[in-house]
Amino acid sequence: MIAAAKILEQRTHVVPGKLKVTEHFFQVPRDHSNPSHGTIQLFARSVLKSDSSLDAPDPKKSQLPWLLYLQGGPGYECRSPQATAWTTPLLDKGYRVLFLDQRGTGLSNAVSQSSLQLRGNEDVQTAYMKSFRADSIVRDCEAVRQALVADYPDEKKKWSICGQSFGGFCVTTYLSLFPEALKEAFVFGGLPPMRNRPDEVYDRLYARVKRRNDAYYAKFPEDVERVRRVVKLLRRFGDETVRVQGGEGFLPARRFLQLGLQFGFLGGLDAVHDIVLRADADLAQHGHLSKPTVMAIEGMQSFDSNVIYALLHEPCYCQGEAPNWAAERMMQKHPEFKLEEALKTDAPILFTGEMVYPFMLDSYPELRKLKTVAENLAQTKDWPKLYDDEQLSRNEVPVYAAVYYDDMYVDFDLSMERARNIKGCKTFITNAMSHEAIRSKTEEVFKAIWALRDDTLD
Repeated sequence: MIAAAKILEQRTHVVPGKLKVTEHFFQVPRDHSNPSHGTIQLFARSVLKSDSSLDAPDPKKSQLPWLLYLQGGPGYECRSPQATAWTTPLLDKGYRVLFLDQRGTGLSNAVSQSSLQLRGNEDVQTAYMKSFRADSIVRDCEAVRQALVADYPDEKKKWSICGQSFGGFCVTTYLSLFPEALKEAFVFGGLPPMRNRPDEVYDRLYARVKRRNDAYYAKFPEDVERVRRVVKLLRRFGDETVRVQGGEGFLPARRFLQLGLQFGFLGGLDAVHDIVLRADADLAQHGHLSKPTVMAIEGMQSFDSNVIYALLHEPCYCQGEAPNWAAERMMQKHPEFKLEEALKTDAPILFTGEMVYPFMLDSYPELRKLKTVAENLAQTKDWPKLYDDEQLSRNEVPVYAAVYYDDMYVDFDLSMERARNIKGCKTFITNAMSHEAIRSKTEEVFKAIWALRDDTLD
């Protein structure tokens, strides 16, 4: 049984774009199964269309149906509603939208190296981090829902939920744990695999990242030699050749190659090319990487500012299994990604993608300070279940999912296996959109999803 969240503060402001944004602070237990473990604060912004009339507010408008938006990640906060492409389309459908900073992100008790240290030693910190996965996030959401609809009539207490990427994983957990609270669910590029450990997930991911590397070098063949020159510079005196963040961290070649994380986004190939072009120009003109170039590389890598991503990315796939650095282990099956091997040939050096590796614990300043915690989490086995496959197989909540055939981050076949597991799940499948289509092609993807919901098939 989940208790309603305590509302600590609610303040409303009108922002450009004729939007009325309310900033909410809630209090919930850190561990919903044991409230004696203390509380955390959650932050969210809700948004309505601004009513500029001088008339008294219409009571019916104050009880518009709620729609909760769950951000991708893990470990990333929501942007403000006025800076979010899908705010207006959702408002136009008659929802009151809630953008929740999931626990540990944004203004919701954000997890960082310094905040973790306040908890105690590394064992205490490890135990604390285990309560920041989708199961805890969903329990937070349910507590928040109860607080927000406390004065609603019973027939209006359910809400709709919408999740992008990892947010879709959370949606699936919500469907497993609290289907009675949901009116409908929307998933964009985020149907989770039906696996208890991440090994197959990363095995498949390497193949998809290899295809994106092929596309990159086909578009920019001149970058084959440019990347090689940059990598050789970064290896000249070992992994500590180039320092970052005032000397607290380093830019080894493998960290540079993590720029391939961008390959799955619209325009990602061009974004990486711009960095490679700039770095190689530095080498030709100055013989080293300039500070602005190093800062540009750092700006595309958020592992220090959003540490949950690195700490819990592999564990977010685990149910009763230890991740044990799956991405590093699966690289053995894909030796073309091994830098040492690539440097022995003339083959293009491959960028990596959405993988987390042990070397990062020595390169990124914030992660260096969390090395023991990260190692502990990688060896943890007692991760609780995130999905109830039996409940999902008898699901009665309408579910609509956008599945992208060429999604670099979320495997298409594993997504469709999950879609078949969720009774009544309707899918929009396309090879004309990328993973973040909810941002880059908002109008098109929403049109398709609304058609799934509102149209009929004879």
